[in-house]
Amino acid sequence: MFSAIARVFRTPDLRRKIAFTLAIIALYRFGAHVPAPFVDFPNVQSCLKQSSGTEGLLSLVNLFSGGALLQLSIFALGVMPYITATIIVQLLRVVIPHFETLYKEGQSGQAKLTQYTRYLTIALALLQSTTLVTVARSGQLFGTTGIPECDQLLTNDVWWAQLLMIITMTAGTGLIMWFAELVTERGIGNGMSLLIFTSIAAQFPVAMWAIWQSKGFEVFLLVLAVGIVVVALVVFVEQSQRRIPVQYAKRMVGRRTYGGTNTYIPIKVNMAGVVPVIFASSLLYIPALIAQFNQPQAGQDTPGWVIWITTYLTKGDHPLYMLLYFLLIVGFTYFYVAITFNPVEVADNMKKYGGFIPGIRAGRPTAEYLDYVLTRITLPGSIYLGLIALLPLIALATVGANQNFPFGGASILIIVGVGLETVKQIDAQLQQRHYEGLLR
Repeated sequence: MFSAIARVFRTPDLRRKIAFTLAIIALYRFGAHVPAPFVDFPNVQSCLKQSSGTEGLLSLVNLFSGGALLQLSIFALGVMPYITATIIVQLLRVVIPHFETLYKEGQSGQAKLTQYTRYLTIALALLQSTTLVTVARSGQLFGTTGIPECDQLLTNDVWWAQLLMIITMTAGTGLIMWFAELVTERGIGNGMSLLIFTSIAAQFPVAMWAIWQSKGFEVFLLVLAVGIVVVALVVFVEQSQRRIPVQYAKRMVGRRTYGGTNTYIPIKVNMAGVVPVIFASSLLYIPALIAQFNQPQAGQDTPGWVIWITTYLTKGDHPLYMLLYFLLIVGFTYFYVAITFNPVEVADNMKKYGGFIPGIRAGRPTAEYLDYVLTRITLPGSIYLGLIALLPLIALATVGANQNFPFGGASILIIVGVGLETVKQIDAQLQQRHYEGLLR
């Protein structure tokens, strides 16, 4: 293993790519700590120390931004606008036929879809930065903490100062997109995935140190042991797949013979990735957001529905919140898998090139068989996603850790997934120059 790592740094081209990637990551983390214009940096840091953080979607966005959101930095929005734009464009392929046509055109169509994603990312960044500045100006960024510093996060709240903050944060999102594309082209691995990996990994030491300080060394060791087990299980499930055998009949094209090979269709247990967790968190945050904007004035009674939402749908340690969260993840997993994997299209492509599943007729029977297998394998995948996503909430109810619990939810799925994919890319480049790669 160590000799393989040494070969990585002895290979000039690979060493240059890794150095470039690390330099971009360093710039990204530096920007996450540079405050935006007219932000009262001492007050923000004081709120971060005294507050336990936020819940719901805002907690998820803060996790994906590497803590930059609550610091109101120039990279406060992080990669969340790009993730949202990518998911929206992917879902629009089902609704808009033009998007589906572009997707099937190959490289030129993919380039056009990427351009649409960039435009949508900037539009979402404008919307989200406006919302963030408005919430920071109202003093509700850290919730109702009762801390005086949290009500004065901006040094100047006139319209032009807020406009400059919005433009700065939107430009920061555009710069992050450029960083990601540079890493993809000139570095190692997928640029956007690595930036998300970096943002989440940067929160691990802080979260573990907070558990040590608040709960003691014994609980810290217990959490660390649970984390090792969870990582091992996540790696096992993420690598698990159902292989459907496919045979291609021989066919003559001119004087050449094509086909006659055996291959398989890999269907992963977790085909949806982390997207259902993001969907479920976003949907559960909407009632809390509506209730927050319908708080009564002084002297007025709180509406009953606001009290019910505040009691049951804002606290992650409540059983009803956990149940709804789990059911939403299961439902969104089936929904997203049904959109991203089309059995009819796969069956048509197999029939077009003379492929068939042994024992299954080509065409409609093949599509029905693929749909049957996909439905069966998505059930354990959705339950697995729901249980992993509940780990931070269970930790909130038992250990008392905040919802940024390091070993669970979206964080551990992204850390493991991106880590495995990056190691595979390094191994593939090593095998181009040596017989032995990084993995054995």
